[in-house]
Amino acid sequence: MMKDIQQEYRQLKKLYHDVLEESQSAYDEWEAKIERPEFKESAQNLLAYLALRRRDIRSIQEQLMSYGLSSLGRLEAKTLATLEATIASFEAIHQLPQTYHHPDRQEFLHEYYRLIKNTRACYGPKPDHHHTRIMVTLPAAAAEDTDLLQKLVDKGMNVARINCAHDNAEIWQGMIDNIQQVARANELSIPILMDIAGPKIRTEWVFTPYKNPKVSRGDQICITRNFKDLPLDIEEAVKVVAGCSLPGIYQSLKINDPVLIDDGSIEGRVLAQTDQSFTLRVEKVKGGKTRLKAEKGLNFPNSNFEIGILDDKDREDLRFALDHADIIGISFVRTAKDIKEVQAFIEENRTSSANQVHLMAKIETVQAFKNLGEIIMTAASKNPFSVMIARGDLAVESGYVRLAELQEEILWICEAASIPVVWGTEVLGSLISNGVPTRSEITDAARSAHAEVVMLNKGEHIVEAVALIDQILSKMEDHSYKKTPKLRQLDVARMMLPH
Repeated sequence: MMKDIQQEYRQLKKLYHDVLEESQSAYDEWEAKIERPEFKESAQNLLAYLALRRRDIRSIQEQLMSYGLSSLGRLEAKTLATLEATIASFEAIHQLPQTYHHPDRQEFLHEYYRLIKNTRACYGPKPDHHHTRIMVTLPAAAAEDTDLLQKLVDKGMNVARINCAHDNAEIWQGMIDNIQQVARANELSIPILMDIAGPKIRTEWVFTPYKNPKVSRGDQICITRNFKDLPLDIEEAVKVVAGCSLPGIYQSLKINDPVLIDDGSIEGRVLAQTDQSFTLRVEKVKGGKTRLKAEKGLNFPNSNFEIGILDDKDREDLRFALDHADIIGISFVRTAKDIKEVQAFIEENRTSSANQVHLMAKIETVQAFKNLGEIIMTAASKNPFSVMIARGDLAVESGYVRLAELQEEILWICEAASIPVVWGTEVLGSLISNGVPTRSEITDAARSAHAEVVMLNKGEHIVEAVALIDQILSKMEDHSYKKTPKLRQLDVARMMLPH
């Protein structure tokens, strides 16, 4: 028995020292690049968490649980401190020499409080009855209708979002003026997020010699950047030729790479590829057959390529947002290089206060998820920073099964860095569109309580949706925070055991 205890003790100490050594080595490489002193401790904790999660520690967890010790399952915000406390407790219960000590309570909860502080700085004070802020995407009507904004505020809206992929600067200005007017009237702080559209990869035009063709399994689709010499004699198997002018995608594709079109309605794999075009064979089609149209999204889950994060319109919109928004949303981030490009543009246009601009990166591609650690380090080293889990495009690229896992991993990694998370895309979507929520939507909305912000999209029943999610979040507040359950008294237990 004593031999087993000594072996477990050595395993635990080795885990701690390996994590400490690896994370310190990584931090030494980053330290000179961290311009914000307030991010330094968070960066150290993030790197320690990532060093730990490079390992499979499930056997160690089982050993610790059998002694009534921490299973290390909730150490995101306090990685090294949790390991130290666990070793100290292990030494105490087995009467080993005390070489480790329990951190004091303030040290143990330091990053927890830092996340609260960072969230308040980006997204304003927390609501009265729950910690998750409610963000609402404003419709164009908000540029003229202050009554709508007042209703949203009354029901629980805390943050206003403007999607720069829609409307124009005149309408955005109207929205901003009205939301600020309503905020003043209610003596509230309502931060405004302006979401820059970014490089959404789409079909730009469609050509076919067939009349109203629908593609189905086995058909071929050609995607090309060459719109001058359209192939009028395309093979019979190629039903449709579609245009996409972004050059970076063609060189990065390989034979058999998956390609998804129109939010996954069409799934195919690359049959042939050149620097100018690629042909894919359709493997799945939603509904069996569908018509491919222009302005439909293209997703490349297995392909890594670089395209500029800002086009001319994005730069114009970003200049406007720098003068009017509290938070800048960056869409379709793929790598840390994208973050650097945006930061450089901000420095050119905001020389004196560039590091005070709050940035939010939308994680909506598998490539972005794989680079999440570097994206956080690059962004938060210079700017107040948050992350949105943009689950629509992310689900298309990763598949719905993998999405369930990815969204949790993003929450964990961001918590380790004390980075606020926005839970986005189709939250209460059926209620917003049709006036009636689905059962699965309620479960999903409850899950959003693990994030610092939940985003609702615009729609006919948005006011009812804000009211409902406010109630759901209030209920969930008593039951958990992040991954930690709160064991409040349960009425059902009192009914079963009244004495």
